Amino acid sequence: MNNNELLYVLALQHVAKIGDITAKKLIAHCGSAEAVFKEKKQNLLKIDGIGSIVISDLFANTHVKAAEKELQFIKDENILCHYFAEEAYPEKLKHCIDSPILLFQVGNINLKQQRIISIVGARKVTTNGIAFCDKLVEQLAVFNPVIVSGFAYGTDITAQKAAMKHNLQTIGCLAHGLNQVYPKTHKKYIAEVEKNGGFFTDFWSSDTFDRNNFLKRNRIIAGISQATIVIESAEKGGSLVTADIANSYNRDVFAVPGRVTDSQSIGCNNLIKHQKAHMLSTPLDVPYILNWELEDSKKPAVQKQLFVELDDQEKVIYNFLKDQEKELLDIIALRCNLPTFKVAGLLLNMELKGVVRPLPGKLFEVI
Repeated sequence: MNNNELLYVLALQHVAKIGDITAKKLIAHCGSAEAVFKEKKQNLLKIDGIGSIVISDLFANTHVKAAEKELQFIKDENILCHYFAEEAYPEKLKHCIDSPILLFQVGNINLKQQRIISIVGARKVTTNGIAFCDKLVEQLAVFNPVIVSGFAYGTDITAQKAAMKHNLQTIGCLAHGLNQVYPKTHKKYIAEVEKNGGFFTDFWSSDTFDRNNFLKRNRIIAGISQATIVIESAEKGGSLVTADIANSYNRDVFAVPGRVTDSQSIGCNNLIKHQKAHMLSTPLDVPYILNWELEDSKKPAVQKQLFVELDDQEKVIYNFLKDQEKELLDIIALRCNLPTFKVAGLLLNMELKGVVRPLPGKLFEVI
């Protein structure tokens, strides 16, 4: 997209009464953002869903002037701009009806053919929540996922620090322009995040800091990812909003259960109770539900003294598969008298040890 078109996309983004859905409708009808501003008002009013109130402020000079100022900021700070109609725009976000028409980026983000998950949760995360989050990222690291979060206190920064610890790409979705840092105490992590990934936002440098920005930001966290994982949440909270948005996008949602007496587990327990999230009792539930498979290059070689490395439950599964040669996951669980979710985790551990391998159709066999 050339600078002239970018200018008009920015100007359209600046019109208060025109949101992302309406902006896309106008661009689709007129052919470009510039054409929207050059179209006659009476022609725009013929578009389904476009009324006089929506476009009442469209032709004010203030929008282009504001866009010129923001465009200069973008140039000065070497900010990348992703337009919703272009190939470089995050693929999963393209399919979200209310995704931003323009997404700003800094850092070294690469989302091509990547497994992308969002991890969100309470800002006042407990020690148990921190421990589970660290364990989650550690055990998923072998799948090389991109870890997305909001760069906020608590769960967000815990997930992103864990991602960097394991050399995973991480993305912070911000609720403000790229000329600000919130919280300020996280300024020390910016350089490392940009080295290991980067930041996305659809807010301008001139946007005022507002609590509602966080709710708007959450659609990017949910939309950019294959799945959203809620580590902890009180009865109400921003992470539950993110989970609801992810559900509206038909994305998988996971929630970590907790004791019914724990205030920071109420939100997660409710998500599970109302069937709005998969119960995440072990990190290995994620690759099982999302049907992730390890690349051959990451599968360890077969070890000889197998039983030295297997626990009692793994031995039961191994002996069963050795007799059957290959079997379905559900049948393995039934015959070994173990829960399916537990068997899924055990089989992944055994796969990492080079004992079994998955086959199409959720079949497994001994190597």
